[in-house]
Amino acid sequence: MFGAVIARGSDYRETFQVFAPGFDLTQQREERVEAGRPETFGEEDLYQDARPTLAKLRGDGLWVGIAGNQTVRAGGILRSLDLPSDLIATSDDWGVSKPDPGFFRCVVDAAPCDAGEVLYVGDRLDNDIMPAAAAGLRTALIRRGPWGIVQQDDPEADRVPTMRIDSLAELPGRIAAFNAGAR
Repeated sequence: MFGAVIARGSDYRETFQVFAPGFDLTQQREERVEAGRPETFGEEDLYQDARPTLAKLRGDGLWVGIAGNQTVRAGGILRSLDLPSDLIATSDDWGVSKPDPGFFRCVVDAAPCDAGEVLYVGDRLDNDIMPAAAAGLRTALIRRGPWGIVQQDDPEADRVPTMRIDSLAELPGRIAAFNAGAR
């Protein structure tokens, strides 16, 4: 069902409505907190290439930001992981969620450069790549996770992103080549 919702271009949260009509994700999250079972994740939940790639990018002198549609709590958890980054922000922190153009304005406002110098990495065409490109950002579509699989053959996946990658580990070399003019 999740894949069908993604392929249809709908919000992934609609999956809940199929199995539990009227399901309220925000309310359910609050009830989990009250029951002593808040959302949680840790180092073991990161992709294996995440931390080394972030460290390499920062070591190469690049400004690194992490931003996504997450709760304030998730942002706190991410910050507690001490990831090699200059910014960690969530849609709840900013009060605006992807694909809203306001989310990408927040990304640009946070970055110490112009929009055209930002490379936004995402796994979704509809929620990440297309709205980021519309905001003037460069984009990297990563073929990972459910959206990466479902949307990998979409014609927009070849047309819109600045680059396509299969692993975050590709980013340092691809960025260096792009910046050197080998696009």
